[in-house]
Amino acid sequence: MAPLPDTQPFTLSEYRQSQRIQIITLNSEIVTSFIEQTTKWPVQAIEYTPYIRYLIADTLDNLCDNQLGYCLKNIITSRHKGAFLLQFGSPDNLCDDDCIKLSTAISHLVGLPNFDAMSGKFYARFTINHTDNSDSYLRKAYHPLTLHNDGTYTDEKTDFVLIMKMAEQHAKGGQSTLLHIDDWHDLKHFYHHKIAKTPLKWQSPPSKGIPDSIFHPIFIEEDRQGKPQIAFIDQFVHPQNKEQAVFLYQLQTSLEQDKNKLSFSLPVGSILVINNHYWLHGREAFTPNPKLSRELLRQRGHFFD
Repeated sequence: MAPLPDTQPFTLSEYRQSQRIQIITLNSEIVTSFIEQTTKWPVQAIEYTPYIRYLIADTLDNLCDNQLGYCLKNIITSRHKGAFLLQFGSPDNLCDDDCIKLSTAISHLVGLPNFDAMSGKFYARFTINHTDNSDSYLRKAYHPLTLHNDGTYTDEKTDFVLIMKMAEQHAKGGQSTLLHIDDWHDLKHFYHHKIAKTPLKWQSPPSKGIPDSIFHPIFIEEDRQGKPQIAFIDQFVHPQNKEQAVFLYQLQTSLEQDKNKLSFSLPVGSILVINNHYWLHGREAFTPNPKLSRELLRQRGHFFD
């Protein structure tokens, strides 16, 4: 089923809490056509055969008059913006496989997802429940996931992060948090600190599947405009002395207390994509509930050269 000739494939608007975040709403006709045209590729084929992921992306872009990919790349690489929230019709009409295909199309229009050692695939699905015995705050429902960047403990470039809310039940609290580096009031103070460019040790817990440690500074190389980019997470950085520890504590405290930190609810079925070195992201704690369940899908990777 092809879209009607006069159908606008998608609309673009600004998020009410921040002009930096762009909202992209796919026309329901486009989504229906995409599902129909990708039925021939089951999820297993997408997981086992990498080139099919590009065909999935090309299918969606063709349905959008080859304008969607161009639009997404302009947003995600823009220093002023660097984030978009993609919405599409009613998520109740989509099965899990449809959501995986749609998120894969979006990620491959933006760049190339990295291998996720935690899941053994190019994407990861994980659930946040009432109880958990994991070794990081990712699944700890009642502890906030503080503002951070992804991929800090690997040598792979992690330019973007895609997060899709697959399902949610009995969830109160747990709002997503975001802070753009240029909206951080203390950026200059920490960027010009003597430890800002000091290589620090980064080591992930066993669940991440990456045993080796690496070294890099909090503020990595500047972008093309000569402005700072950040790579930070409080859980996985290992200070080698008290001075580094104090610097890290003060930096993390400053980020969490910044008045420009955004807090919002991500609708079920929506996809949030951020530039990983312009935006820090996190999650507030949930209100305790034995029936709590939230399932997320994550992809993260690097831009095309």
